[in-house]
Amino acid sequence: QVQLVESGGGLVQPGGSLRLSCAASGRLVRVNTMGWYRQAPGKQRELVASITSGGSANYADSVKGRFTISRDNAKNTVYLQMNSLNPEDTAVYYCNADLVIFYVGSRDYWGQGTQVTVSS
Repeated sequence: QVQLVESGGGLVQPGGSLRLSCAASGRLVRVNTMGWYRQAPGKQRELVASITSGGSANYADSVKGRFTISRDNAKNTVYLQMNSLNPEDTAVYYCNADLVIFYVGSRDYWGQGTQVTVSS
């Protein structure tokens, strides 16, 4: 069974930091681009950051300079280091990955979501 398992969410004060992780498992042939999306109450889901298998990263303007995406290809894991958090970052964060599955082919997969709440 293909899975993307997220961890690291929680409650943090404004100005604080959190580190999210997302690990892919299953009969993986290749892990292509991985990324993080978020969805706040009453808003559409938006791309936060993405990273290619070669390590090329892209960020939403709202998080540039504060968030850093990285990956460990040996562990099939993507991370999101979030610094200088503010209440506007409060959302459910979802991991996404373009995976090539043995015998199935290429598909987009989603993690279960993890809540990030920034509040004083």
